[in-house]
Amino acid sequence: MLDTKKVVIIGGGITGLTAAYYLQKEAKAKNLALNITLIEASHKLGGKIQTVEQDGFIIERGPDSFLARKKSASILAKEVGLSDKLVSNSTGQSFVLVQDQLHPMPGGSVMGIPTQIGPFVTTGLFSWMGKARAAGDFILPKSNVQGDQPLGTFFRRRLGDEVVENLIEPLLSGIYAGDIDQMSLLSTFPQFYEIEQKHRSLVLGMKKTTPKPSVKGQKKPGIFLTFSSGLQSFVNAIEAHLEEGSVMKGVKVEEIHPHELGYELSLNNGEAMQADSVVLATPHHVIPTMLPDEPMFAPLKDVPSTSVATVAMAFNEDAIKKDIDGTGFVVSRNSDYTITACTWTHKKWPHTTPKGKVLIRCYVGRAGEEAVVDLSDGEIEKIVLDDLNKIMEIDAKPDFTIVSRWKNSMPQYTVGHKDRVKAIKEQMELKLPGVFLAGSSFEGLGLPDCIDQGEAAVRSVLEYLETSTTVTYSI
Repeated sequence: MLDTKKVVIIGGGITGLTAAYYLQKEAKAKNLALNITLIEASHKLGGKIQTVEQDGFIIERGPDSFLARKKSASILAKEVGLSDKLVSNSTGQSFVLVQDQLHPMPGGSVMGIPTQIGPFVTTGLFSWMGKARAAGDFILPKSNVQGDQPLGTFFRRRLGDEVVENLIEPLLSGIYAGDIDQMSLLSTFPQFYEIEQKHRSLVLGMKKTTPKPSVKGQKKPGIFLTFSSGLQSFVNAIEAHLEEGSVMKGVKVEEIHPHELGYELSLNNGEAMQADSVVLATPHHVIPTMLPDEPMFAPLKDVPSTSVATVAMAFNEDAIKKDIDGTGFVVSRNSDYTITACTWTHKKWPHTTPKGKVLIRCYVGRAGEEAVVDLSDGEIEKIVLDDLNKIMEIDAKPDFTIVSRWKNSMPQYTVGHKDRVKAIKEQMELKLPGVFLAGSSFEGLGLPDCIDQGEAAVRSVLEYLETSTTVTYSI
């Protein structure tokens, strides 16, 4: 009889899906006797990846794309037969809204850090005093801070408050929906710390390490990718490649207990499941509830998560009386607006919108400003329309609005995050061998980051099973 090993992956977001796909692929390729089950508490896979198709529009409720330079997502897309559906964003001017004025994003800025001096000198985003303070980066010594520090502290020291508040903070908040003065430098943008340590000046270091801009007149390629069929088609394609019967939906793992033969999982349907190895690909706050007797997970209870909402609105193009040539804008906190960012989706992603129509996607909610997420759809629509009217002069109600709330969905990588995660993993290796963490709560929020973690979990599972007991090969 084959000594089949059981692996359970808990959480059916993109991390868990990736782990299930690649683990099954490895098992087939190497004839490993592995039984792999993916368990998802809700009735659909993909987590925050959800696409709505309505009246010819393709609308993303959660993430709308991923960075092209991070290759793992494109590789997985090829694996599941979706390479021909990949599309890159249309490039165009993006803006920062400060007070009631849209300022073009300074050319040559990378996450708000200048790599070209001219655009920063001429921009109206900062006062002359703010520009003079930012120039201090050229003469300031490198930081002597040992270990982690807040993003805000790091950037304020190098470039001053104005650059941080009117450019860097709106951009970074758009990614993490967090408080820049609480967020961890080493867990979010360690490359900036490394550049400062190596080059002293952040600006000069970025200038040296950033690829040269395109030849003048040559169209700059988009840096983001999505699928012409919507991101949910990616989830569906991965699921379609999983072995029949290997996915359990609508089933929650209530508790996990060490067992003489591995681990026993108690499910909310009254069943118990044995496992030799477990991948925890759930939000961080779920893990202490599944392993209540393991004090190593107590720090996860204190990791904050921010609530956000996306608001997609469809219009006839003639409803927009002040059309702006660009792809969208982020909003400085030094502005009396509720929205934190806005994408003119019909321009950035033309495939999403029928001809003669406009699709606008706005974001509300961030650290310290989450109450708006709990308002009714009608209230949120009115707030967003009022904000947009100050900028775009819209004289009609939207054809339809889709509000998507994501409660406590944005884990905050606060100072010390990297060390906390490392300490938990080290204790798990000693006390819970064969159990592995992966997902957006730990080492990156973006789709490729989660895919990378799913792949890393596969390597960890296989290495554990090979070293703890010999995995029997099927004949």
